Amino acid sequence: MAISDDVSKNGSSEVVVRDMYLADLEAVMGIEAHSFPTPWSRNAFQTELLENTFATYLVLDFHGRVVAYGGMWIILDEAHITNVAVHPDYRGHHLGQQMMEGLMDRARALGVQRMTLEVRRGNAVAQNLYHKLGFVQLGVRRGYYTDTHEDAFIMWKDPL
Repeated sequence: MAISDDVSKNGSSEVVVRDMYLADLEAVMGIEAHSFPTPWSRNAFQTELLENTFATYLVLDFHGRVVAYGGMWIILDEAHITNVAVHPDYRGHHLGQQMMEGLMDRARALGVQRMTLEVRRGNAVAQNLYHKLGFVQLGVRRGYYTDTHEDAFIMWKDPL
C-alpha cells in the first residue's frame, strides 16, 4: 500500500498537528528538499527552533511520521507564514489545508489578529488553497525569490 493510499483510507483525522522538535528535522529536511528549489538549511531550522523567540513551527504527524510542516513568525498581533510544505507522497489529501488551519488556530490562540504570507506567482495550487482559506492578494514583490527571480504575491487574511 502506498503511503498516500494509507492517508486516503484512514483519512486526515489520524493526522495530528503538533509542535516541531529538533528530532523532527531529518524528516523536515527531506520534505524541504522535495518542495523548494532552494531549501532552507538544517542550521536555519535549528536557529528558528532554538533562538527565534518570534517563531512557531508545527508538523503534521501521521502515525509517528512527519508528513508536513509549517512555520510562522508572530510579531505583536500579526503572523507571517515563513514556510509550509507537504511531503510529495502525501500531497493531494488536503494536508496543506490542515497544516494552514493548524497554524491559524495556533496564531488565534496566541492573540494574532491578521496573517500574511508570500506565495510564488507560479504556485497556483497554493494560491487556490490560500484563497479558499480567506486570504486575499494585496500586493506583489517583484523578483522576490532570489533563486528564480520569480515574483511573490503578498496575501493577507484580516481578520484572522
